[in-house]
Amino acid sequence: MPRNIIFAISILPAVLALERTDNIGKLPALGWNSWDKILAAAQAMVDLGFKDAGYEYVILDDCWSIKDGRDPSTNRLQPDLTKFRAGMNGTADKVHSSGLKFGMYSSAGTQTGASYPGSLGYEAIDAETFAEWGVDYLKDVIDTCLACNVDPNFDSVGKVNGSCTDQTPETEYYTWPSSRPFCATEFPVDGVDYSISKTAQRFKIMENALLEQERTILYSLCQWSVNQVWTWGNETANSWHMSNDIGFRTANWARVLEILNVNSFVLDYTNFWGRNGPDILEVVNGLSLEEDRSHFAPWAMMKGPLLMGTDLTKLDQARTALLKNKYLLAFNQDNLIGEPAKPYKWGQNDDRAFNSSFSAMYWSGASTNGTMVAMFNPLGSTISMSAIWEEISQLEAAGRCHVFDVWTEQDRGCIENKMTTDVVSHDTAVYLIGKEC
Repeated sequence: MPRNIIFAISILPAVLALERTDNIGKLPALGWNSWDKILAAAQAMVDLGFKDAGYEYVILDDCWSIKDGRDPSTNRLQPDLTKFRAGMNGTADKVHSSGLKFGMYSSAGTQTGASYPGSLGYEAIDAETFAEWGVDYLKDVIDTCLACNVDPNFDSVGKVNGSCTDQTPETEYYTWPSSRPFCATEFPVDGVDYSISKTAQRFKIMENALLEQERTILYSLCQWSVNQVWTWGNETANSWHMSNDIGFRTANWARVLEILNVNSFVLDYTNFWGRNGPDILEVVNGLSLEEDRSHFAPWAMMKGPLLMGTDLTKLDQARTALLKNKYLLAFNQDNLIGEPAKPYKWGQNDDRAFNSSFSAMYWSGASTNGTMVAMFNPLGSTISMSAIWEEISQLEAAGRCHVFDVWTEQDRGCIENKMTTDVVSHDTAVYLIGKEC
């Protein structure tokens, strides 16, 4: 029998939320996601205290299967036993024995990004296989085929969804990172309902197949923000990739800024049961400590999944403490308030000015522990920044407020009207503001 699922109207605009009676998917996923050394990562999560801090998913990315194809008699995906000698069952068992959950990568298209077999046309058998293997989390990506063709009469029942062979004029494309039908040079396209695109329908088929399994598998989809995924992703999954990738095993400061900027404009689509995914955390992969803080803090405050994408054995003490910051994790995992932090003032730019290299500087969000406020300095030198109480809606023009420094874990006492501090280049100051005092 499938899991008991509740489809409820969310507070988000015209989006159905995928709710479960076991509460899996209500809050953002915490874990680790990369391509190799999965068992070493699981052990490091335990040894370094990440499991105790709330991180629970260990997710294996692409290249885990045999590249030549499926089993000719069963059509099942075949794990590469030269890489995973215990098979997927054995690998999952080892992860589970550490008290963690096991995740895998698949593709809603014909092939994965690295040209391994995809699930298109095999959704039911693959969902059954993943459940039998003990999978707890599925990261499902789109391939390069029919990224956004809309056909309102498309019947997904009994058909291979998203076929590249019919009803799609190959007209306009964009070419990075690979050639894909784009359907328009800019989004959104007036009059297009992206929730009925073949992209959305292909993901929906896999979601329905997963829901037929006895095992709860948290579903996360990835198609790099094409088709305004934030407007329909929650009809199908509990998280969705809302941008291009942040990088591969290396941190890119420009990409951190771009993702932060894009997400700041679509945060109304994040709440309980559904959230934008700003990609993995590349902490200690090339950024300064200040930049790593400005990477992790907004990722946590925007309430996306927090999935570490680094070699955990390379973390120094400062980065380990950063990723386990209990105040930011508590904000991200707040069980009573699902709304993320949002910009309340852009700072140097005009409010709500879209600038991919210069995102909003002042952020705030409510939590059960108080109002979390972040002041981000994207400039090349140290500046003085002030969080002014009357500008922050959650504080309701309070006078004297209790202030707690999230980084130093120091109580700053009662401060009147505003909190002023020097913020060094590329760093972010984060405070918890309590009630009036």
